[in-house]
Amino acid sequence: MKVAILMGSDSDFPIVERCINILKKFGVEVEARVLSAHRTPHLAVEFAMNAEKNGVEVIIGAAGKAAHLPGVIAGVSNLPVIGIPIKSSTMDGLDSLLSIVQMPSGIPVATVAIDGAENAGLLAVQMLSIKYPELREKMRQYKADMAEAVVQKDRSIQIKY
Repeated sequence: MKVAILMGSDSDFPIVERCINILKKFGVEVEARVLSAHRTPHLAVEFAMNAEKNGVEVIIGAAGKAAHLPGVIAGVSNLPVIGIPIKSSTMDGLDSLLSIVQMPSGIPVATVAIDGAENAGLLAVQMLSIKYPELREKMRQYKADMAEAVVQKDRSIQIKY
């Protein structure tokens, strides 16, 4: 099981790294690349067209501002694509979000929140769990652990009257 994460710029890496950490936590192989839809479009398209042949099962595209990378990738690949809109200086990431989420009919890109790298990783794990039942079990445990952490926090701050 392998996920490719493409980012439009190396400045996106601090956000993308959170996605990588989630995928590694679940034992998913990750390939991360800097490929721009605007500066290196031929390389980005070549990567996307060969991803499935190279063992990739889900592609995550992180991009800011015009944020065309996930859509370009989805346009040339049959693999599921998840977009991470990166917060930009111009519109606090709203421009990135709208660029990724407003795809034309026939070219879907699953889109997470602005800078929502953790959820992109978790969504990729859920997609892969259709094929790999062991990931489904790990996801169940992840959610149970998350719920238990909330219960513990609740216990630690309960105010009794």
